[in-house]
Amino acid sequence: MSDIPFVKSFPFAYGQAAAVSPLVRRVIAKNPGPYTFTGSGTYIIGREGGSLAVIDPGPDDAAHVDALVAAIGKGRVTHIFITHTHRDHCGAAAAFAERVGAPTLAFGCHPDGDGTSVEEGADRDFRPDQFIGDGATFEGDGWTIAAVATPGHLSNHLCYDLKEEAALFTGDHVMGWSTTVVAPPDGDMGDYLDSLEKLLARDDRRYYPTHGAPIDKPLPFVRAIRAHRRMRDGQILDQLMKDRAQIADMIPHMYQGLDKRLQGAAAMNILAHLIRLQRIGAVEADGPPGLRARFRLAKGGEV
Repeated sequence: MSDIPFVKSFPFAYGQAAAVSPLVRRVIAKNPGPYTFTGSGTYIIGREGGSLAVIDPGPDDAAHVDALVAAIGKGRVTHIFITHTHRDHCGAAAAFAERVGAPTLAFGCHPDGDGTSVEEGADRDFRPDQFIGDGATFEGDGWTIAAVATPGHLSNHLCYDLKEEAALFTGDHVMGWSTTVVAPPDGDMGDYLDSLEKLLARDDRRYYPTHGAPIDKPLPFVRAIRAHRRMRDGQILDQLMKDRAQIADMIPHMYQGLDKRLQGAAAMNILAHLIRLQRIGAVEADGPPGLRARFRLAKGGEV
């Protein structure tokens, strides 16, 4: 098994703005769960009283919106950045934007039928005020933020680079407490691995996931995640060698002691791996790949 240095303990208090760097404050929503860990962290970028950016306003929770408005105080929000369109990240976007009078910015709207009901769910009503792409750059009082496209968890996933601190806000692409769910058809394991490689080519000094603690050694952490995904590929091929042809047959052997609430996520992750393995010619499926499909090793296939 690969060794990912997860961080599962960090100090925080719900609804309170905590300074995590000279330019960054974090407010955590009270929405803990099997997919959100302790809750969704909203980041406020900029000096108190100046122009501010907000990343992932969090779930549709009036108390959390009130806490964000209180934390902003006399500051002026100029940008509300969304990492991706799951409700625990952007559910409060409309209400918060109305309160502070700032535009929302995102890579895209939520696709239909992406299979992510295993998580916190899609916000299909969300429409950003401005669509942005890879490399789009924005400035405020003492801060510069650039969008970094990282599809995989969802096709519309963005990370955000705070230039002044060489810090990257990673949404759900890289989390310090758990691996990421990649749920087909919109979640794509090939894209996810490519996005990991993209991060490995960068020189960020710190990651701020939406859920959980900051990651202070980003590159070793990403390498460990990559190794973990390669290990999952190997496990799946081993399961197929043992004639376990369906995903439901693989889960008990690949995820021993798994919380029952996470079985749907495990199934989706295995399916994402299988779709990628089929794409590169390592496995075959009887019909379209899906949760109930039967898979087998491809003759002469290689990972």
